[in-house]
Amino acid sequence: MPKDHSSTTADVPDMPAPRVREFAAHSIGGGLALLLGLLGLALGAGCVAAATAVDGTGAKAALIVGGALIALAAFLAMCGLNMVAPGEARVVQLFGRYRGTIRQDGLRWVNPLTSRSRISTRVRNHETAVLKVNDAYGNPIELAAVVVWRVEDTAQASFEVDDFLEFVSTQTEAAVRHIAIEYPYDAHEEDGLSLRGNAEEITEKLAFELHARVEAAGVQIIESRFTHLAYAPEIASAMLQRQQAGAVVAARRQIVDGAVGMVEAALARIGERDIVELDEERKAAMVSNLMVVLCGDRAPQPVLNTGTLYQ
Repeated sequence: MPKDHSSTTADVPDMPAPRVREFAAHSIGGGLALLLGLLGLALGAGCVAAATAVDGTGAKAALIVGGALIALAAFLAMCGLNMVAPGEARVVQLFGRYRGTIRQDGLRWVNPLTSRSRISTRVRNHETAVLKVNDAYGNPIELAAVVVWRVEDTAQASFEVDDFLEFVSTQTEAAVRHIAIEYPYDAHEEDGLSLRGNAEEITEKLAFELHARVEAAGVQIIESRFTHLAYAPEIASAMLQRQQAGAVVAARRQIVDGAVGMVEAALARIGERDIVELDEERKAAMVSNLMVVLCGDRAPQPVLNTGTLYQ
């Protein structure tokens, strides 16, 4: 069944559209590049060594300069090697321009003139501190949440926000506070949503709002859950008494409903079997006595009538 987020969408901040999207950087296998680089260094060293066996000054200088240039070019080329571990990526820039992202793990080679920044694409946890806010009824409550997330678009995480770790932390706290003030801890109406009574629905709304808030940073929200939810200490005892009173009322209501059914069944059984004929006054007395016995919270102390039924 499709989820209805129409009420939540109106409260979600309108984040700007991303100016850059991730794409794969042009890279080749690093093994071949490493081999060629080592061969270049060896060739350069060989040219310099061969210069010592040459008598001519011009040839010696040419070999030394050529060997040095070959070795320098090989060294510069080897600076383009990158080791990419699983769960990591390299964001490649050339003179300030984004040139793609390397996600393939292993040894890769790119243009050595580029700069490569490491960014983790592993799944991360972020747990907020215990926040103290007022719910929809104005009651102070404490709550905390944990968010499971990961970087989905490395370009947006690198260039759309200043610090994506701090951005996720701040937006998570903002979303948790916003959800907390939108709904009460306990709903007074039976069909109203509450933080305690409708945990699944509230968690879904939290995940939807978080996704809308951090999407600009290229972050994917995998799961979000409340880890702490309670009344603030200054009103916890009063709210506990209120909850206990509500539980007592509900229990008494159930007891009365059951007692009425039992009395009704008893009167019907007596009438069917003609055990005794009761007028309305005696029926009322019997009903009163049975209700006292069935609804009382302690054992009754019966009074035995040793006379006739009407004395």
